[in-house]
Amino acid sequence: MFRTTLAHSLGVFGLAMILAAPLAWAQESPPVRVRGTIERVEGPSYVIKARDGAELKLTVADKPSIAALVKATLSDIKPGSFVGVTSMPQPDGSLSALEVHIFPEAMRGTGEGHYSWDLRPQSMMTNANVEQVGATVDGRTLTLKYKDGERKIFVPANTPIVIYEVGDRRDLKPGAPVFIVAVKQPDGTLEGRAWRVGRNGAAPAF
Repeated sequence: MFRTTLAHSLGVFGLAMILAAPLAWAQESPPVRVRGTIERVEGPSYVIKARDGAELKLTVADKPSIAALVKATLSDIKPGSFVGVTSMPQPDGSLSALEVHIFPEAMRGTGEGHYSWDLRPQSMMTNANVEQVGATVDGRTLTLKYKDGERKIFVPANTPIVIYEVGDRRDLKPGAPVFIVAVKQPDGTLEGRAWRVGRNGAAPAF
């Protein structure tokens, strides 16, 4: 049902650009990742309460990429899915998921690879195709294949799992949890280019 909805949406192309766009922005100014909750709206600015309690003001780009994240379950992860997994290395060298993002088909290949991430110290991000899904007593083990390699990541049963949907400015409201890729402007202000917004109880953790 989710993929059918996206296939009929005129915004699907813009959604596919959400993660790809920051690579181009890096030539303009290093992207700034903002994680927190929309506290309030002040004119054209959104006041974000960051995870450390600080308040940041951001404006919205003229043509922002906005995606809503909705809750999913382990059963929604199937062989052939393209996913993004934020994980932490374990003492035995294995990886345990902190969150799983299921991308729509239009975003297949976005950010593909296995690389360090800044959610937590030593955290990793793996964007890849699901080759196998192995059942365990307390979760799933995903075999993920990307262009330069393969990784196995354990996904505990209580891991937050979300699916992308096309969003718009109506999702940017006080109380909404957000993850924003912003670019600092010449005057020092932050302009939010890519917004990922939790919808109906879902929250972006990456």
